[in-house]
Amino acid sequence: MQLRTLALVTTVALATTLAACGDDAKQAADSAKASAAKAADAAKDASKAAVDATKDAAKDAANAASDAAKSAADATKDAAQAAADATKAAATNATDATKNAAAATSDAANKAVDASKDAAAKAVDAAKEAAKK
Repeated sequence: MQLRTLALVTTVALATTLAACGDDAKQAADSAKASAAKAADAAKDASKAAVDATKDAAKDAANAASDAAKSAADATKDAAQAAADATKAAATNATDATKNAAAATSDAANKAVDASKDAAAKAVDAAKEAAKK
C-alpha cells in the first residue's frame, strides 16, 4: 500500500508541477503573443510613416523640379526677348547710320560737282581771257 500511496503522491506532485508550469507557460505565451502583436503594430505604423515620408519627399522633389524648370523657362524667355530687343535696336541704329552716311556722301558729291562746275567755269573764263590777249 505504501507503494500505491507513494505513486499517488508522486502523481499528484507531478500533476501539480505540470499544472503550475502549464499556467506559467500559458501566461508566458500569452505575454509573448501580446508583445508580438504590439511589435507588429509598431512595425506596421513605422512602415506606414516611412511610406508617407517617402511620398511627401517625392512630391516635394517633384514640385521643386517643376519650379526650377519654370524658372529656367522664364529666364530663357526673358533672355530671348532681351536679345531680340537688342538686335532690333542695333538694326535701327545701323539703318540710321547708313542713311546718314548716304546723305553725307550725297552732299559731298554735290559739293564736288559744284566745285568742278566752278573750276570749269573759271577755266573757261581764263581761256577766254587768254584768247583775248
